[in-house]
Amino acid sequence: MESTLTELQDVFRQVFGDDSIELQESTTAYDIEGWDSMMHINLIIAIEKRFKVRFATAEVAGLKADGQNVGNLVRLVESKTSANGTGRR
Repeated sequence: MESTLTELQDVFRQVFGDDSIELQESTTAYDIEGWDSMMHINLIIAIEKRFKVRFATAEVAGLKADGQNVGNLVRLVESKTSANGTGRR
């Protein structure tokens, strides 16, 4: 999980243009300045490219729901990478 979190942190920093972002599993959209609906889409696209995965529309919408955090995103990415054989752990 740690390497996925580190890679996601790099993606977040690029998408939001902020090298000071430090992700924790408990980080939510409310913790990242500028994480609105448009940036959420940009973030998802960047994650899909970085990890060579595709998210279903319901998965993308679910990630923005109340109670979701970066830990949920890490687990989703890891499930996708292990399912498609990229195994980026």
